[in-house]
Amino acid sequence: MNILLKKVLIADTSSPYCNTVKDVLVQDGFIQTINDTIEAAAEEVVDEPNLIASPGWVDVFADFADPGFEHKETVETGAAAALAGGFTQVLVVPNTQPVLSTKTQVSYVVQKSKDTPVSIHPIGAVSKNCEGKELAEMYDMYYSGAVAFSDGLQPVQSAGILLKALQYVKAFDGVLIQLPVDKSINAHGLINEGIVSTQLGLPGIPAIAEELIIQRDIELLKYTGSKLHITGISTAKSVELIKRAKEEGLQITCSVAPYHLYFCDEDLRSYDTNLKVKPPLRTPADRDALRQAVLDGWIDCIATHHIPQHWDDKTCEFEYAKPGMIGLQTAFAVVQTVLPQLANEALTKLFSINAATIFNLPVATIQEGKRAELTLFNRSGKTLLTEENNKSKSGNTPFLNKELNGKVAGVINKGNLFLNI
Repeated sequence: MNILLKKVLIADTSSPYCNTVKDVLVQDGFIQTINDTIEAAAEEVVDEPNLIASPGWVDVFADFADPGFEHKETVETGAAAALAGGFTQVLVVPNTQPVLSTKTQVSYVVQKSKDTPVSIHPIGAVSKNCEGKELAEMYDMYYSGAVAFSDGLQPVQSAGILLKALQYVKAFDGVLIQLPVDKSINAHGLINEGIVSTQLGLPGIPAIAEELIIQRDIELLKYTGSKLHITGISTAKSVELIKRAKEEGLQITCSVAPYHLYFCDEDLRSYDTNLKVKPPLRTPADRDALRQAVLDGWIDCIATHHIPQHWDDKTCEFEYAKPGMIGLQTAFAVVQTVLPQLANEALTKLFSINAATIFNLPVATIQEGKRAELTLFNRSGKTLLTEENNKSKSGNTPFLNKELNGKVAGVINKGNLFLNI
């Protein structure tokens, strides 16, 4: 298939055409020609105003719930949501049933990914069944296709287990992902501990439950000299801890969920169960510190933390609701809405280049002769997620029917063009 993009602004710092407006001809899955004007026959011609092209976006933390929880999501519906959100690659957490803690389970995801329009990469479990007791078969999983290791939504609580895992993955230059939650500190907390939790009469989760485990993990990282990625950071002090660790030369990276940039604990006065997440929404000051950290470049990438939940698990009392929200289709629009001043190059690094580099994935680039893996977006467009255009199997999101700035126009991946226009 021949695909011709007309007058697109190229946002790719690794491309010699960065920040220029060009025509791009894609032929049989590869970028054939980039020029000021291309007159060529093509089955698909995309000619939309204000269109920007970047290397395909990568999400580093999503739950596709498959196998075992297909009533929430499947590999196919998760891939469809990712595609609509502009993602060409997604790392999926191991919290399935059975858990992705053996090479057989990793191979299941790898095989299913071959038939999806986006590339789905399994994150192998650090411990058997994500129980935090014994190390899983990380070496076997790595050679079966696991691109990183984490206990996902059940972060490793044992310092001893995490220490062993950090030492283990050094053998193949692997990366561990940790969700910063110390479950021993007010495990029954529902929202951020503070003024709002007191006013609403809800048990709180203090910021120290996040910051202590980050401090601990940084010390373990310093001891082992391995690689660690902290995802879902939510407090100003978390940013400072990671910033200092980076300045010390440790191999530590981090990502933030879009909802932590958009909402704060004050938004929970509505008791909207879709806003129940882990780590929880923090104070306005924390939210603003996260935004500034993105602008300053201390946060490496955006992680959607796409966690689908069944209708029954959200349409209930706040106390009994399960945490998480879907976010693949709205991730870019949320970031564009709260941080419109981000440069195109910074957006590309946040959504694409940094994540691919951190997890040793093939880094897409917009150059002649290279594989065509592109995300097309419009920063002046609008995004409106509705029940009709939601591709996920679940609908647990506070962004439903809420207009956001920015729009994903489409994706070119695996030799095909997928348009949202």
